[in-house]
Amino acid sequence: MRPARIGKSGKTLDLFLDHLERWIPNLRRYARALTRDREQADDLVQDCLERALSRRHLWKVDGNTRAWLFTIMHNIHANDTRRNSSRPITVPIEEDAGHHARPPSQTLRVAGLETAAALQELPNEQRQVILLVALEGMSYGEAAETLGIAQGTVMSRLSRGRERLRRMMEDGAPGLRIVK
Repeated sequence: MRPARIGKSGKTLDLFLDHLERWIPNLRRYARALTRDREQADDLVQDCLERALSRRHLWKVDGNTRAWLFTIMHNIHANDTRRNSSRPITVPIEEDAGHHARPPSQTLRVAGLETAAALQELPNEQRQVILLVALEGMSYGEAAETLGIAQGTVMSRLSRGRERLRRMMEDGAPGLRIVK
């Protein structure tokens, strides 16, 4: 156990670091789902933790650390997305070569790929809400706080997103149907 150190605001730094540490796996999972790239996700998590550390004076011991961290990550991702929207998307040929040459052999893997592909087709607002509520297990209130929107908007986006996802899966939009 680390020795207790007092931060500028009077709260112990160790308690703050323990709270941050607890949510790192969840931040990584959400970042990977948002960015669809392992390296970008790691950078996003690092930026989120760096910003949280630099703003630890805003952290409240009795506050919702999870929502606070996810809000920071959401805002960083939104800013990065806006900044990069005018840049062309590039994919090195080496990374993609042979990636699709071998189809998966397990049914669950195919279903997972179908779901992931369909999820990527959703509008960003619906995908974010589905990821926070379904993948991260956040309540509607926590998701609303994280995204900075009303709880009713979260519920509406979640409902529309689930319905659209369901229709895409039934229609086979991703194109990964199993033939028996």
